[in-house]
Amino acid sequence: MPAARESLLDAAGAALGRRPWSAVRMVDVAAAASVSRQTLYNEFGSKDGLARALVRRETDLYLTGADRALREGGFEALAAWTSEAARRSPLTRAVLTGCWSERLPAIDLAAAPHVSGVPAQRRADGPLPGPAELVAAVRDRAAALLGRPAGECELAVRIALSWVVAPAGEADLARLLRTRAA
Repeated sequence: MPAARESLLDAAGAALGRRPWSAVRMVDVAAAASVSRQTLYNEFGSKDGLARALVRRETDLYLTGADRALREGGFEALAAWTSEAARRSPLTRAVLTGCWSERLPAIDLAAAPHVSGVPAQRRADGPLPGPAELVAAVRDRAAALLGRPAGECELAVRIALSWVVAPAGEADLARLLRTRAA
């Protein structure tokens, strides 16, 4: 049921864009995805399970984009991708910074107990990465893809994240990174 799962995650993300997570109703998510509420519960177990899966998908999308950016344009592209991803999605911004607003799901990043009957391969009850784990993951990916020292890669990742926390114009970001590369 991968298509239903993606449709449900898309519907949940769209609902989160319109209203706070506390006001997102499972019945509305199911209806927007054109599936039954039972299908939604079978897939995620609970609203918390849906929220954890949404955060997991957002994290995976960010990491996939970070890999692509590193391959295509190195640190400058990574910084631009990180800034754009955080601007586009408040959920990505929260995952990257650890700053969760009241509009977002209240997620405990630690592993969640799995009391539902949702199969293990579909649950998102494992620990979710926090900002430090994401920095380490992107640092390691950058070091492997670019063949650069891990410390240099971590510095570049942290500079990219600084644009998320204290945004400036994209032209300023590109200028700073060009200056650094020169």
